[in-house]
Amino acid sequence: VDIAGLVRGASKGEGLGNKFLSHIREVDAICHVLRCFDGGEVTHVEGSIDPVRDAEIVETELLLADLESMERRLDTAEKRAKGGDKEARAQLEVLEAVVAVLREGQPARTAEITDDQQADFRLLQLITGKPVLYICNVDEDSAANGNDHTRAVEKMATECGAAAVVVSAEIE
Repeated sequence: VDIAGLVRGASKGEGLGNKFLSHIREVDAICHVLRCFDGGEVTHVEGSIDPVRDAEIVETELLLADLESMERRLDTAEKRAKGGDKEARAQLEVLEAVVAVLREGQPARTAEITDDQQADFRLLQLITGKPVLYICNVDEDSAANGNDHTRAVEKMATECGAAAVVVSAEIE
C-alpha cells in the first residue's frame, strides 16, 4: 500500500491523517521513504532537508494514534477485568505494557511482550508494533556509499531496532 507522507497533526485528523492511519493498520510492515538528497526542484513541506526529523514526525503521529486508541482500550479492559473476565485480564497485561512504552514516546514494538502474549499483541493492530525499514532516497552520486543524511538515518534506525537501505529512485 502506498500511503502519502503524513503531516504534523495527522493523529488529530490534519490533512488526510485518519484515512491514512486506518490503511497503515492493515499492513504487515512499514517502509519509510526518506528524502536524503539536497537540491533538486522538489520542495520540502518543512522547508529544509532533514530525513531524521521527517521520520520522527511520522513516527510521532503514528505513536500518538496508537496511544489514543490503546488508552481507550485500556479503560474498557480494566472494567471487564474487574468484572472477572479472564480474557480481559490477559489482554490488560499486554495493554499496560504497550501503553507504558507509548507514554514514554517509544514505539509499541519496544514493549516487553512474552511469547505467550504475542497473539494478544498482534490482535491490537498497533501501527508502531510493526517492523520498520527506512529507505534513504539519494541522488545518483550517493547511491554507492550514501551521504551524511543516510548515515544519520542509519544511526537512528539502529537505535530504534529498525533497518535502513540506500536507493536512488532517480536511477531506478
